[in-house]
Amino acid sequence: MIKTALHFLIATTAPAGAATSMTYCAIDFGTSNSAVALPEGESIRLAPVEGEALTLPTAVFFNTDEDNQSYGRAALEAYIDGFDGRLMRSMKSILGSPLADQSTDLGDGSAIKYTDVITLFLQHLKQKAQALATEPITRAVLGRPVFFVDDDPRADNMAQKQLEACAHAIGLREIHFQYEPIAAAFDYEARLTHEGLVLVADIGGGTSDFSLVRVGPERAKHLDRKRDVLAHYGVHVAGTDFDRRVELGTILRELGYQSIDPEGRELPNRVYFDLATWHLINTVYGPKRVGELQLMRHLYTDVRHHERLMRVVDRRLGHALTAHAEEAKIDVAAGGATEIDMEEVEEALRIAFDESQLIDAGKEEMRRIVEAAQETVRRAGVATGDVGAVYFTGGSTGLKFLSDALAAAFPDAQPVFGDRLASVATGLGIYARRVFA
Repeated sequence: MIKTALHFLIATTAPAGAATSMTYCAIDFGTSNSAVALPEGESIRLAPVEGEALTLPTAVFFNTDEDNQSYGRAALEAYIDGFDGRLMRSMKSILGSPLADQSTDLGDGSAIKYTDVITLFLQHLKQKAQALATEPITRAVLGRPVFFVDDDPRADNMAQKQLEACAHAIGLREIHFQYEPIAAAFDYEARLTHEGLVLVADIGGGTSDFSLVRVGPERAKHLDRKRDVLAHYGVHVAGTDFDRRVELGTILRELGYQSIDPEGRELPNRVYFDLATWHLINTVYGPKRVGELQLMRHLYTDVRHHERLMRVVDRRLGHALTAHAEEAKIDVAAGGATEIDMEEVEEALRIAFDESQLIDAGKEEMRRIVEAAQETVRRAGVATGDVGAVYFTGGSTGLKFLSDALAAAFPDAQPVFGDRLASVATGLGIYARRVFA
């Protein structure tokens, strides 16, 4: 049923004989959140993508109980409400990997390719833009990270081609790509009255990308901005990596992660890493894997850990635990403390979590992100003191300890915070207007 619906969708999104005067949109397909922009008169507007919301979580839920799909917050709510099916998040992170062309089980005996899931999600975004457009949308600018895949140009190029193929499949005939941090620079530039040198820090769910850009009202008049982009660099480390560290350091310790067996050795950790990685969670639920985990009971000196692990596997709670880790990160992001409620695993099981634990869990990720920002400026051949502003965008810039660390690395620069979830989409829209209009 899913495949049939997808094939019908692809076949009907680009009607023959479409008008030659075509409208266009800009799509910010993010690891954690997404948005779509389109022209409105002389300006750019974001399309409502879920009710009145201008951004939505990058999530799809394949509801096998009701044989349908839901997107964004509705997808997360359907999953939490207990409907049978498969929740997909962080789909962008599989681009360029061997998983991209593989299929995933939906839980009812059917399967779908990962790239087809991305196609469905892009189609959902395009439909929201199309609802506001007066003509068929057949051209688009898509954002992309500086690197889809670190230190692997071939895989990085493959990732863009895979995303481009998904965009073509929904009827987009002319596609341009723009680096996400450069798009954010265009959004920042739109409010400037003077020229300056800005380091854009775009830290989302899957990547931390940096661009050093000369900006200003006169420069904004030119379509070709190659000379204004002095350097760009990035690392495949961002919000979901902090979530993973939080889950491993708190929740999964209560299931036996890094515990010692009777022989004094650390327990095998693969199951824990898989449970903390969105696109690998379902691999833990296969009959063969479950049988292997059941046979490991004798390795646990604290049998409660094994019992909790098996409850998580038997009840398929992996995605729920990852969501708990993300919620805990958000709760303490600006300082404070919270409790992680593990009632679905064991009655009265709660885990205290505070900012110091968050900082400790993410210190390696923070170091790599700050070094990537510094490397960007080094590649430009510019002194740190010449950077006039650091422009923060992307959901993970809400982590105060991380934005503070980046600001401290450029003490002479003014920290400026854009719309964490929408500035890239707006900047992509600005670029789309320049390209297509």
